[in-house]
Amino acid sequence: MKNSIKWILAIILTLSAAYYQRATGPTYPLKTSFEIAGKQYKMKFPRSHGGFTPQPITLAIPDTSVKAELHFRRYKMNEPWTVIPMVRENETLKADLPAQPPAGKLEYFVVLKHGDTEINVPHDSAIVIRFKGEVPAYVLAPHVLFMFLSMLLAMYTLFETLTDGPRIKFYVILTSAVLFVGGMVFGPFVQKFAFDAYWTGVPFGWDLTDNKTLIAMIFWLVALWQTIARGEKRAKHWILLAVVVMFLVFLIPHSVMGSELNYETMSVETGKI
Repeated sequence: MKNSIKWILAIILTLSAAYYQRATGPTYPLKTSFEIAGKQYKMKFPRSHGGFTPQPITLAIPDTSVKAELHFRRYKMNEPWTVIPMVRENETLKADLPAQPPAGKLEYFVVLKHGDTEINVPHDSAIVIRFKGEVPAYVLAPHVLFMFLSMLLAMYTLFETLTDGPRIKFYVILTSAVLFVGGMVFGPFVQKFAFDAYWTGVPFGWDLTDNKTLIAMIFWLVALWQTIARGEKRAKHWILLAVVVMFLVFLIPHSVMGSELNYETMSVETGKI
């Protein structure tokens, strides 16, 4: 198999896994549609906010006869909903969700009114949004880049191993190194800026993002050790296992069972769905 074909297949698998992870994650904007005043609308609602500022909720509804209210409350708190009117600015309706401490969550929905008609958006349940600290680009960008590259290299290592390519050992070493830098070096710094803790996985917590990175790293270190100690052919099944684990890890939606502020104790908990 030509190297160009291996890279093309590796890129396809990596992009597919990355898209699935992003699209299914609990912090990905919620897409929904509704009809009001005889018109159909499609909109996105945020489910993650970085920084210590309020989160604007904006509805692009040019019909001035449509009014709206924003309803919100702290997540998992049995308290009344706070209701604030959304203010019209030209063709949009706007209101702000108040800033929360890192890992704090709010649940919210919008009530649209037109004459005697009222509809809830979304119509079936409230949206949960998680707040976090602002992660600087000089930390976040390398983390994302190295994690993406580690997945890409793992997929290429898969095809290199299946075809008994000449550079299996090189790509096992490179994949392990890139994963270590992205997940075990930059990852904790991202976590620290976002939730004021360098590591919230085992043994300190049950944050799934940290734990899945740790699991992938362990399998790649085993594959690396087997490759160096026993040679590429004898380590082949360990390399393939590390690749499979890496792919499954990337399929797990980002931020699932992540950090969550308990408003009653004001402590950050992990492993929450």
